[in-house]
Amino acid sequence: MSVFALRDLAAKVGGEIVAKPGDQASAASLPDLQIFGVADLAGAREGQLSFLGNSRYLQAAQRTKASVILVSPEDRRVGGFPCAVLVVASPSLAFSQVAALFAPEPIRFPVGIHPTAVIAPGVVVGEGASIQPYAVIEAGVRIGARAVIGAGSYIGHGSLLGDDVFIHPRVTVRDSSILGSRVVLHSGTVVGSDGFGYEFKGGAHQKIPQTGYVQIDDDVEIGANAAIDRGRFGRTWIGKGTKIDNLVQIAHNVVVGAHSIIVAQAGISGSTILGNHVTLAGQAGLAGHLNIGDGATIAAQSGIAKDVPAKTVVAGRHALPLRESLKIEALLRRLPELFGRVKAIEEKK
Repeated sequence: MSVFALRDLAAKVGGEIVAKPGDQASAASLPDLQIFGVADLAGAREGQLSFLGNSRYLQAAQRTKASVILVSPEDRRVGGFPCAVLVVASPSLAFSQVAALFAPEPIRFPVGIHPTAVIAPGVVVGEGASIQPYAVIEAGVRIGARAVIGAGSYIGHGSLLGDDVFIHPRVTVRDSSILGSRVVLHSGTVVGSDGFGYEFKGGAHQKIPQTGYVQIDDDVEIGANAAIDRGRFGRTWIGKGTKIDNLVQIAHNVVVGAHSIIVAQAGISGSTILGNHVTLAGQAGLAGHLNIGDGATIAAQSGIAKDVPAKTVVAGRHALPLRESLKIEALLRRLPELFGRVKAIEEKK
């Protein structure tokens, strides 16, 4: 079990150790306090470290049994904590850094090709790569150094995978896909499936050939059971550093800019372009052929049918500016009361 002195954790995150109010007697020994783990505010116990990442959990922090909690300078001034605090600029970020110290060692997969894997002739596998049981790798594929191809995964014809790619078990990467370095695909995800394209002709839906491909740049992580469709022609493109949650649908020829966040159950229709640093919250839906500007935020369950300017926040079925959407929602909740008042006025006439 890993154990760290509080002074070492403070040095790791650049934090200031502050004793519990009224407990100055133990302040001198506080840097030597031994921390054996991390936990949430409600579940933490003596010897563990927790964090206050949002002021809405202030009361939970003031009741915690943790020995130390990470707090911001603003929340430190509020005070009332029953334990020592470690003051940092970003408690959430600092907590992730500390939690990593207590995390178990990552699983190491043996280098080489498992005898049950099916590898087409001519496939290039980089130095230090690991191909797990029952993986299928088609002709023309190139796999970078130290890549991991999980059990039961499929890599289609002519696909190119960069260094340190991690493909979890049962992932499908269809033909001609391009994955940069350090891309992570979680189980059940399909990259390069056909886009949803049909023409209604002769009383039936006729399929439009989907001849494009998917490009995923460096440091992208895609959650479980996501679907990234290939371009109808050209590419569907996921920019560097973007993180995509579970159960996300990205249609053909969509472009997602660098370092964006797309949360679970969101859906993006064909040929829509998202800029850099866009946030698309859970269950948001975007129509096709839109432009979403850099730094825009789409709130959860929003329906977007028109372009969204850069650095704006929109919400609701009609994607109104956030303050306007919240105001309308508040007024809608008052409709029964207002209806009763109007009815009473009419009855007096």
